[in-house]
Amino acid sequence: MSAHRHVRLFRNGRNQAIRIPVEFELPGDEAMIHREGDRLIIEPLEKTSLLEWLATIEPWSEPFPEIDDEPSAPEDVF
Repeated sequence: MSAHRHVRLFRNGRNQAIRIPVEFELPGDEAMIHREGDRLIIEPLEKTSLLEWLATIEPWSEPFPEIDDEPSAPEDVF
């Protein structure tokens, strides 16, 4: 795979866009973009499941406060 390829920029509505050649395609349908000086860095967005994310967070150290209010009684809306 070549490290460089000449591409053209174009307008898509109010956005500037670029067609990504097949050899540079990213997986998925979302990406993150950020600027480093004059360079734009585009990285694939790694989707994680809720369970994977929950496994990475630290447990809460503070207890949840007690709630004095009782929940409202359910209403029959039919």
